Amino acid sequence: MRIDILTVVPEILDSPLNNSIVKRVQDKGLVEIYVHNIREFTDDKYRQVDDYQYGGGSGMVLMIEPIFKAITKLTSERKYDEIIYTSPDGEQFKQKDANQFSMKENILILCGHYKGIDHRIREHLITKEFSIGDFVLTGGELAAAVMVDSIVRLIPGAISDETSALSDSFQDNLLAPPVYTRPADFRGWKVPEILLSGNFKEIDKWQQEQSLERTQNLRPDLLDDE
Repeated sequence: MRIDILTVVPEILDSPLNNSIVKRVQDKGLVEIYVHNIREFTDDKYRQVDDYQYGGGSGMVLMIEPIFKAITKLTSERKYDEIIYTSPDGEQFKQKDANQFSMKENILILCGHYKGIDHRIREHLITKEFSIGDFVLTGGELAAAVMVDSIVRLIPGAISDETSALSDSFQDNLLAPPVYTRPADFRGWKVPEILLSGNFKEIDKWQQEQSLERTQNLRPDLLDDE
């Protein structure tokens, strides 16, 4: 799998993409991640990639030409399954999307910045638009990093116990059940007896019940999505 990211501040992506599981997946050769600086695609001697918006209003807008050049260059080298734009007004990115994208071959992510990008890019080149929540970030780089992390950890071989990812929250529109580890009794706070019983059929039943109960109490909206 290959993921290309277009940004005006590539430094923001250095830490999240070069540590922990994301780095190990790259080291294993399971995914290639390339970060491209949009400023490399401008002819402006000052490397300017933003300008004032037509019609007035506060905030700068990323210009169409450098983004068009960047996307055109990358798409001339390979076919992308999706060209994604990170934006607060995009569709909310969910676990089902991470599942789907983890099976793709090539993904291109364009990070929004400032007041956004020239809308013609969104109209003619973008295939998917995603937000990670109903709030505004300084730029789309952190959103892109969150999406990449959620995607690459699902690639077969990314984590040692592949069944672990299948029991994550949101996989079945349910929150994960509570988890515990040693000691079984800490200052009188005890692990539920069922988890110590060794009866895996009953443990599985308990975990399913806990998942449903937690979802009903904490995120009932997830049950409406079924």
